[in-house]
Amino acid sequence: MDLWLYLKARNWPVTAGYLLFISMMAIGYFYNVTFIQLGLKDLGERVLALPAATVAQQMAVLALITCLVALFFGWWMQRLGWGRQLLRKLQLALAVVLVQTVLTAVAPHITSAAGFLVWIVVCSLALGVGVPATFSLTTDLIPVRDRGYVAAAITAVAYWAAALFPGGWQVEPFSQAMLLIMVPGLLGLGLIVGLATLGRTFVSDWVAELSVNHRRQERFGHGRFLRGREGRIDRRFLGFLALMFGIFFIDSLAFLRLIDTPILVDGSWQSPDQAPRLVIAITHVIAALVAGVLYTYEDERHLFYWVFGLFALTHLSYTFSVWLLLETTVTTLGTPMLYATAVSLYTVINFTLWADFSTPETISRNTAVGAALSGWTATFLSTALAIQWHTSGMPLEQHLRLVQALALLFLVGMLAVALWPVRKRARPGQGRRMDTELS
Repeated sequence: MDLWLYLKARNWPVTAGYLLFISMMAIGYFYNVTFIQLGLKDLGERVLALPAATVAQQMAVLALITCLVALFFGWWMQRLGWGRQLLRKLQLALAVVLVQTVLTAVAPHITSAAGFLVWIVVCSLALGVGVPATFSLTTDLIPVRDRGYVAAAITAVAYWAAALFPGGWQVEPFSQAMLLIMVPGLLGLGLIVGLATLGRTFVSDWVAELSVNHRRQERFGHGRFLRGREGRIDRRFLGFLALMFGIFFIDSLAFLRLIDTPILVDGSWQSPDQAPRLVIAITHVIAALVAGVLYTYEDERHLFYWVFGLFALTHLSYTFSVWLLLETTVTTLGTPMLYATAVSLYTVINFTLWADFSTPETISRNTAVGAALSGWTATFLSTALAIQWHTSGMPLEQHLRLVQALALLFLVGMLAVALWPVRKRARPGQGRRMDTELS
């Protein structure tokens, strides 16, 4: 890892950049997979007593607005050259965190469907700005060679916290827990941005030093999967976009139905005993670390094979559980551990893939297209579809079979494409010149 070299050279600004990026992205992802995905569903269905179909529509609105805002703002950042301005991106991130902190505090007190819709719209606007603003920090803060490891750290921290979350999956405990994290984070980030903007103390010097990292193209600026020097959205980029869309869609389409099925989650994710949740948390961490190493040294397609294969196997296992155990709570952890492994693998990919197709000039647009279209759109469209299938009376067994079929379809499609003759290309990282400037 380049991090050890920076530590050895006592390059504290770059080391601090690692910590800042990991903490921001881990907290943000923890927020999305808990408060946004689960808390909003609980707010709409339990607190406001809205029909499940209405909640599904609101989640679709969230996905659509977030995606459109992210695409527009990513393009706008590229046009203005903000992708190369670290301080500007930190200012944008601070604004997003401020808005989300206020929204998180307000959410449990919403009492009407109209208020819920307004909350959804404002949240979507903030999230849409946040996607390109935060993901594009990669070219300033994280060296290319360490991006897999950093993505692994983000994934491990976020899912460790999510798996061991002590409260129930309700909006009130989610709000309380997030505020305990977001308020200190807001104050810390505000202090960094304020001092850097005013040009005061060593913080300003550190931010200024980090802001030129993107010019060191081989180490920070140019992603490892670039075939040219422009970071354009080409067929290869769109192919991985389709794969990531499929992964997020399959995951959310299954998970939202699983959590509504007590026999499948009461012995694992929502177990009153901490031991099963601890096992799942450890699985997430180990899988994330393995994925970080594999992403760094192997062809990125190998991880996609594993993800789709594991998802297909996981949902086949859940289908058998429904067939054989009927109303008995499933207490074995083999299937949840498979699921956790697949989720950690694809999350690592999501946090680094788009930056590795980008340059500092194109990273805001490329990460907006990648994260918004594949992540946000797929997640919340499939959330809406899962709720719709459930309310329409689709049996659990049929739901899981459809999810399993989708996973197998993507896996078989990838295998079919792999059989086509392709031009031999160098292993990732081969021939990459090492930059010797460490301090």
